[in-house]
Amino acid sequence: MNQFVPKRIFFTKGVGTHKDELHSFERALRDAGIEKFNLVQVSSIFPPGCKMVSKTQGSKEMVPGAITFCVMSRCCSNEPKRLLAASVGCAIPADKSSYGYISEHHAFGQTEKQAGDYAEDLAAGMLASTLGIDFDVDESWDEKKEIFKISGKIVRTRNVTQSAIVKNAGYTTVVAAAVFVF
Repeated sequence: MNQFVPKRIFFTKGVGTHKDELHSFERALRDAGIEKFNLVQVSSIFPPGCKMVSKTQGSKEMVPGAITFCVMSRCCSNEPKRLLAASVGCAIPADKSSYGYISEHHAFGQTEKQAGDYAEDLAAGMLASTLGIDFDVDESWDEKKEIFKISGKIVRTRNVTQSAIVKNAGYTTVVAAAVFVF
């Protein structure tokens, strides 16, 4: 078995504000509870057999300064009253020996619900195409859930999303992340 295949994953989100853009990002990471790790962004595969755990449980197994792989979405602005959203969506197959998908989506002007639904649709669409399921992103959520039920191949989707409105001074950064634990 490959030592670089994560066994656990947790999802987290955060928001930060500061007069400097980089510092607002650091505060968003702190709010998400992942500021003390050296984050390495990776692409979008949910490993076979990977178990979702709480942020508290996953963080306990990590040490400050550790190289930490994650799928992260980030959005930042200093434009007053601008609506920001960062979301990570996930689609997990019913077959635990198969891989799933994690998507990242960031946007201006989308609510938390809009961005979260979109990120879930992205992940589900990628997984559906891999599994040979005809998936129409434009269908209603209820119709999509029915496709999942009928196919029996997708067990669940989920997202973690952070949104915020930029205040009058400085930068605001929102982050959402799926963090891998080895």
